[in-house]
Amino acid sequence: MSRWYHPAGSAGRGPYAVELTPSTVGGWRWTSLRVLELGPGETHTFGSGAEELFVLPLSGGGTIVVDGERFELAGRPDVFSGPSDTVYVPRDASVTVIAAGHDADGARFALPAAPCTNRLAARYVGVDDVAVEIRGAGNATRQVHNFGSADTFEADRLIAVEVITPAGNWSSYPPHKHDEDLPGEESELEEIYYFEVSDPAGFGFHRVYGTDDRPIDVLAEVRTGDVVLVPHGWHGPSVAAPGYHLYYLNVMAGPGATREWLISDDPAHAWVRDEWAAQDPDPRLPMGRTTEEQR
Repeated sequence: MSRWYHPAGSAGRGPYAVELTPSTVGGWRWTSLRVLELGPGETHTFGSGAEELFVLPLSGGGTIVVDGERFELAGRPDVFSGPSDTVYVPRDASVTVIAAGHDADGARFALPAAPCTNRLAARYVGVDDVAVEIRGAGNATRQVHNFGSADTFEADRLIAVEVITPAGNWSSYPPHKHDEDLPGEESELEEIYYFEVSDPAGFGFHRVYGTDDRPIDVLAEVRTGDVVLVPHGWHGPSVAAPGYHLYYLNVMAGPGATREWLISDDPAHAWVRDEWAAQDPDPRLPMGRTTEEQR
């Protein structure tokens, strides 16, 4: 399990509080995640290399310079305040991240990434352009920020979304997988889950389990800063303990020629989706700023 579960502080390298990439994790190929923490006015410069990525504020904001082009990110106080604006960075770009100087706590940025072939244009995504989806019903209701999903944003390979699970609810449920190339049914995608919890004492749980042919077994208690990697297999639920809201950032990419998110539910639990038609969504959602609500 230690190969796929990385508690907070265990995957930091250099300027990054988290750095999990194909070069740091054996058997990992298609996705990366770095979390950059900067004090007020501090600066970090790097090259995107062969990866495309997003610069996504987790807290605070700042200025992002991509090949000399400046983008101002208003950011947000924290991940439970609703979606944030973000910047898409293409491969082979020079990037400078400058934390806003007026915030005494500095800023924290997630850098979800994936190796890619085609070089697209750098782009700013405003908060009003982030589609917010209310998914599920009852105690399986969750809120999805589709800032980088396959059907809302053009990228070469990278897919990224945020999910907020209210206290006591279950998400990534029913358990599902996307580890086979089955055209029209399932896409082959690695996935990263990066977690935060609404209170320092808070926690949740995340489950990954495999098939007879490809076993994997992860059941992790997750707290702020923890990461779970899903190379294959059924994954879910992500469970928010009562009293604590749970956030996770999903980062996905794979070898398929088409950038799409197609999943297969675990047949043992797929019937749960049919129950949602008779249930109301959790009234605590939407949480924070939203621009679109869907069931």
